[in-house]
Amino acid sequence: MEPREAARKVLDDDPDAELHWTVIWDRALKAGYIDPFTQPGARDEVVAALSAAAKQGEIERTSKGTYRASKASQG
Repeated sequence: MEPREAARKVLDDDPDAELHWTVIWDRALKAGYIDPFTQPGARDEVVAALSAAAKQGEIERTSKGTYRASKASQG
């Protein structure tokens, strides 16, 4: 799974949670969405993807480094 998809999946798995990017990263690793050994640079891609998705309104940035699924995308 691509890092952007993995980050989004983690947020969608727990739509009401506000998660710091480090927690999103950890959950993506534990769920097997990302393999840092086969995807070098994935951590930086996750951070960049979260920032970009927040700017595009796909997710919400609740504070520095902390995100949640967009209420609009939850239906």
